[in-house]
This record gives sequence, structure tokens and C-alpha cells, in this order.
Amino acid sequence: MLYLIGIGLDKKDISLKALEAIAKCKKIYLEIYTTKLPYSIKELEKIIKKTIIKADRSMIENKSSEFIKKAKAQDIALLIYGDPLAATTHLSLLLETKKMRIKTKIIHSSSVLTAISETGLQLYKFGKTTSIPKWQQSYKPTSFYNIIKENQSINAHTLVLVDKGLSIREAINELTEASKNKLNNNLVIICSELGTQRQKIIKGKLKELKNLSKLREPFCIVIPASLHFTEAKFLKI
Repeated sequence: MLYLIGIGLDKKDISLKALEAIAKCKKIYLEIYTTKLPYSIKELEKIIKKTIIKADRSMIENKSSEFIKKAKAQDIALLIYGDPLAATTHLSLLLETKKMRIKTKIIHSSSVLTAISETGLQLYKFGKTTSIPKWQQSYKPTSFYNIIKENQSINAHTLVLVDKGLSIREAINELTEASKNKLNNNLVIICSELGTQRQKIIKGKLKELKNLSKLREPFCIVIPASLHFTEAKFLKI
């Protein structure tokens, strides 16, 4: 059995159902490549009372990898920050295990996709989610801005996720360059470490936030469309 277990946004978000499943598992893996945890792996090990094995992208996406093979004969857990099926790579893993006739169990948890409601924006007014990748010298994709424009055309808010290892200043610079400065005067909301005691929610025009620094990962950016009066009132707080 392969358990895909969401561990939520904070180290104390792990559910009783998740802890019960982890207690039965022979090996515990942690997916480490999509998001940086807002706490240490050692802290997580103390909570679950088991040793954690780091699982990188190659291990997760390789159907002949160690932890997939082990799941055919014993109970194995893959811990995933947030909710286990929020990222498409984990849906792909689930499809592969079904093809290989490996039994699976999904244990859901809190996610940034719902925690962004702490901004005061109404969840049903969000459009497509997009993400900002870390640009390379020879590769600077800007497709994330196309999603923002598409959402704006239907008056929908946009949740912009930020790739692991990308600083908030780098993310804002990429957003500015990709939009060719068209978002400079737009209201932007930046959320850092949502769901934890250290969470920060900062708002302002994009051009005012260009020198923002010292925000801890994980963080995301929200670009609102036109605001309902209750949203506008909440943001003033």
C-alpha cells in the first residue's frame, strides 16, 4: 500500500488519520522538491516519531524507483506539504501506481489553495492558478503572465505560486518583466508561511513591493481582480 499523505501547512496540521497511517508504514518518504517546508525535517520526525527519507523529483517520477517497488509488498508513506493532490506531479504518480496495481490511500490536509482566503478574498472568485519558475539565463518563460491576463479578462483573482528557491524579490522582478510593467500599478498581495504562527500577509502596488525582502519561504502572490465591497473592507484591516 502506498499512502499519499498531506501534512498541511504547519507542523501541527498532521491529522490523526495521517498519524495512524504513518504508524503502520515501514518507510516514510518526504517529497522535497515542490515546496520548502516552513520548519525542519527533524521537527517533523519528532511529531511522527519516525525517520524520514527525502524524496526528490527523480525518485517520485521514476516508476521503477525504490519506494514504488517497496509499496508493492509493504506499507509505504509519501508525505507531501499541503494537500497531496494539489500538484499535478502527484496525480501522475497516482495514475502510475494504479497501472502497476499498487493499492493507494489518499489522506487530505490543508492547502494554500484554501488558506489564501485569509487575505479576505472570496475563493469562488479565483480563476486559474499559475506559478513563477526560476528563470535561467537562456530560458525565461512568461506563460504565467498569460494566465493572469486570462483571469483578468473574466474579472477573476489569480493565485501565483512561486518556485522553490526563488526569492520574493526575484519573483516580483520576473512578474514585472513578463508583464512589461503593465502590472506596476496593480494591487498585489504577498502571503508568506500561510497557516503558521509566522505567517505574513502584505499588500501594495507591485511597484511599491519591488524592494521587498526577508520573507521566508514558502510564499505566494495574489493578484486581485475588482473587489467586492466586503473584500475591500477586509483588505483595509
